[in-house]
Amino acid sequence: MSRTYEEAVKYILDIPRFTKKNDLVHTKTFLRYLGDPQEDLKILHVAGTNGKGSVCAYLDAMLRAEGKHTGLFTSPHLVRMNERIVLDGRQIGDGSFCQVFEEVLSKVREMQRAGMPHPTFFEFLFGMAMLAFRKTGVEYAVVETGLGGRLDATNAAEHPLVTVITSIGMDHMEYLGDTIGKIAGEKAGIIRPGVPVFYAQTCEESDRVIRQTAENRHCFCKKIGKDAYEILGIEDKHIAFSCANAYYGNTTWKLNNIGVYQPCNALLAMEAMRFLFGETGHPKLWRQALAEVKWGGRMEEILPDVYVDGAHNISAVEAFAQSVPESAEGNIILFSAVRDKEYTEMIACLCRNVQADLYVVAQIEDDRGAGASALGKVFEEHTDKPVIVRESVKDAFRYVLEHQKGRAVYCLGSLYLTGEIKGLIQEVKQKC
Repeated sequence: MSRTYEEAVKYILDIPRFTKKNDLVHTKTFLRYLGDPQEDLKILHVAGTNGKGSVCAYLDAMLRAEGKHTGLFTSPHLVRMNERIVLDGRQIGDGSFCQVFEEVLSKVREMQRAGMPHPTFFEFLFGMAMLAFRKTGVEYAVVETGLGGRLDATNAAEHPLVTVITSIGMDHMEYLGDTIGKIAGEKAGIIRPGVPVFYAQTCEESDRVIRQTAENRHCFCKKIGKDAYEILGIEDKHIAFSCANAYYGNTTWKLNNIGVYQPCNALLAMEAMRFLFGETGHPKLWRQALAEVKWGGRMEEILPDVYVDGAHNISAVEAFAQSVPESAEGNIILFSAVRDKEYTEMIACLCRNVQADLYVVAQIEDDRGAGASALGKVFEEHTDKPVIVRESVKDAFRYVLEHQKGRAVYCLGSLYLTGEIKGLIQEVKQKC
């Protein structure tokens, strides 16, 4: 039976209801049933707490600038599931999505008949991406881990060209460990023997774990430190920076984003590219490609002076706070979070570090969403500014737009919040 796009998406969304976490042996078996499509790809594997998606987007853009056929696998999606599988810069079409879905599902049925468990939600989509990449002749695949690294389904692809580890922070502690060192150890699990690794300087504890893992596995290892670049300024919604390395000369690089954390992400990607292409690379083309990258949900301006940012842990909120212009006053913050995040600390950080004269909170639609009233009470404990509670994101977003009056609006706390708001914007555009 051939399913519609909506039916295929519903099936995938329902997977968590009837399967459980599988180990890497299962994922490798699943890939074998699909014909090991990952073995035909030159994979760039990216892990980390914050910035993974941005690094992946930058890598993909520069590879395409070099004339390469690329596949990009990221998560989560914000509005549509197609966002997770990108072919040569374009989201997979609904028809191709359905075709690959049916092929994967048929192999899953074979696995089940042989007594093996159904792949998880993430495994299934990873398998779809790998198959879609092979079917369309992808040469370079940029692959983002879902959670952690060592046990992540993407780590079943055993022969990456390079590995990249972005900044490390306290997130998903129930799965990855309760210290920076333990979390870094899980992320460093993607490091393969002899495969070069590039990582962002975070703190001595996490840096040491990554360096030691690379040394144990005899890998070339390069840290992108805070002294590797200099932010030159933010103008016209772009951030400009220069690189300390003579390879890049006196070039000024620009990113279509105002996040102060993005130059480090871009340089991580640039250094991986420099390793891969060396003197045959074209940095001038990379510069143009990076300036055009728009990565959704990361200090993204979705309406005039209305920004959405996917910051959903303490380190990401700290980075967000650094990106809000110091001269800005009278900002509006729209906030929501999921219950299992450290939202009390996130809220305290926001109130302490960002100038705002109005806070609006709401509950996201997902079952994991923290209650709006609970969020509002935490804000009231940390600020004397007005705190407005709205039960739905739709009502909250309508409220901030009605009361914007020339002020900047920043929406953050959860990628689910970002997705809902971007979905609302799309609905309005479709009606116009």
